[in-house]
Amino acid sequence: MQKKTILITGSSSGFGKLAALALAERGHRVLAAVRNPVKGEALLSAAGESAGNIQLIHLDVTSSPSVAALSAILTEHDRIDALINNAGFAYGGFAEEVTADGFREQFETNFFGVLAVTDTVLPFMRKQKSGKILNMSSISGLIGFPGLSPYVSSKHALEGYSESLRLELNPFGIDVALIEPGSFSTGIWTTGRKVSFLEESPYSDYMQAIENELNRSSQQHGDPQEVARLLVHLCEKDKLHKLRYPIGRGVKMTAALKRVLPWRVWERIVLKKLGMQ
Repeated sequence: MQKKTILITGSSSGFGKLAALALAERGHRVLAAVRNPVKGEALLSAAGESAGNIQLIHLDVTSSPSVAALSAILTEHDRIDALINNAGFAYGGFAEEVTADGFREQFETNFFGVLAVTDTVLPFMRKQKSGKILNMSSISGLIGFPGLSPYVSSKHALEGYSESLRLELNPFGIDVALIEPGSFSTGIWTTGRKVSFLEESPYSDYMQAIENELNRSSQQHGDPQEVARLLVHLCEKDKLHKLRYPIGRGVKMTAALKRVLPWRVWERIVLKKLGMQ
């Protein structure tokens, strides 16, 4: 198997960390981008004997100077075979109560951060006439959910961007793919989640119903190693023939139902599940 050089953003936790460890263990060169250097050291410690295959990069995807410095680091390598855009967080709240700045904060990481890093990597991939861009989306990129307006919006934007980007880059031999996980135990809904909620909110009962559903469903979250294995598999494939890779319990069925059901039926199902109808 040919050893590859793979850049992963958000490598200090969640899918990014697991993928970095798995790829390094298989002998690939992993450029692990982390915002927090302390967590980066923890990644190296977790890698054990494979730590020599990991190069830590201090990167804040929302900082233009930080992203600009990434280009100089990439020139040190003969090639960049894959980019996994994993950095992100979940900003929750009802649209009326989340400020425009709150939405901007969410998009700066989940959308514009992806654009900035991708634009930095693409000149290298075009020159070598090959490469893979793997964008970590979500079932929320396909399906809206109340109380998660900023997060859902950012992932929907990522879906549209990735679909267009794949068509643009196809003539250059570069593949673009969307990874669309359902609910997995990664911490994004706990430590990786931020919520805007007014103390005397008219949505308080609604928000409580959502919190109850999140707590209920957390017992059925999948093993994030499943997603890490998919990322490894896609990085090692010669060609990605699909744009979307949904993964997780019920994800394909849920997305399919949303596509075929009349909206009034779909809406009733969602609201009834939350006890709001």
